[in-house]
Amino acid sequence: MDLVLTLIAPSGATKISDSLVQRVRNALNNLGAETTPADWLSPGKACDISFSGLAAQQGEAVALSVISEKGPAKVDVISQALLGRKKKLLIADMDSTIVTSETLDELADFAGLKNEIAKITKSAMEGELGFEEAIEARVSMLKGLGEDALEKTLKRVKLTAGAKTLVATMKANGAHTILVSGGFSYFTDYISQEVGFDKSYGNSLIIKKGKLTGEVAKPILDKDTKLKVLLQTAAQKKLSLDETLSIGDGANDVPMLGAAGLGIAFHAHMIAAQAASARLNHADLTAVLYAQGYKIEELVNP
Repeated sequence: MDLVLTLIAPSGATKISDSLVQRVRNALNNLGAETTPADWLSPGKACDISFSGLAAQQGEAVALSVISEKGPAKVDVISQALLGRKKKLLIADMDSTIVTSETLDELADFAGLKNEIAKITKSAMEGELGFEEAIEARVSMLKGLGEDALEKTLKRVKLTAGAKTLVATMKANGAHTILVSGGFSYFTDYISQEVGFDKSYGNSLIIKKGKLTGEVAKPILDKDTKLKVLLQTAAQKKLSLDETLSIGDGANDVPMLGAAGLGIAFHAHMIAAQAASARLNHADLTAVLYAQGYKIEELVNP
């Protein structure tokens, strides 16, 4: 068997039944594939079906079709090569990926501008507006905001379920982990340390006399920078791109999602979902470990 299909239940009480797994196997077999019995990574929550005779994309499409007909409809499906699933480099976006919110939108709330700035954020994440243009426009609106708003914003930030487990488990298995964000280093530095990343990158807000100037330090970290971090780090670690994993949710993540051996669009905007080789629409970040073939007993919970 050269390919593997991973079924992952959403966060919460929903479980994957043996009967659903068997229906997926039957559908694959009916198209001429050879399959193995389910290998449960986590009972009721995630399982592998190894297969051959079809392309990876065909396997994913077949499984999604069965799931949409028989439910539960919120099961995630990832189909990929069986060999080399456990990656040695993780490059992760921060906002709406490692944390549940967009930190700039939350910062804007302290200026009474959350709705206006959130609209620009959404346009940028969907690829309707260039990232540099969008970040400069949003930050300029915050001119004069007190520096203390950064600390207040940080207190609101919540980690996405599974974030610490994802990083701790990959590091325990020899992977290098990097947080790279178009957001701001005030937040990325803290979140990186809190979650356990080896390194982090972010943009810098210019602050004078305790207030935001409305400017971002140049050069601005954007989608090309994220890709550069992936490529350069892989080269420094002597890793092939097949050994890398990237995860993000918006247009600013598209190049790194497309370049990584496994690019995962996480609860993502359409532009990112289309660029990625895999999508997680319902599960939390532990699903990124199941996608790599880790079993529940291998997960590290710091």
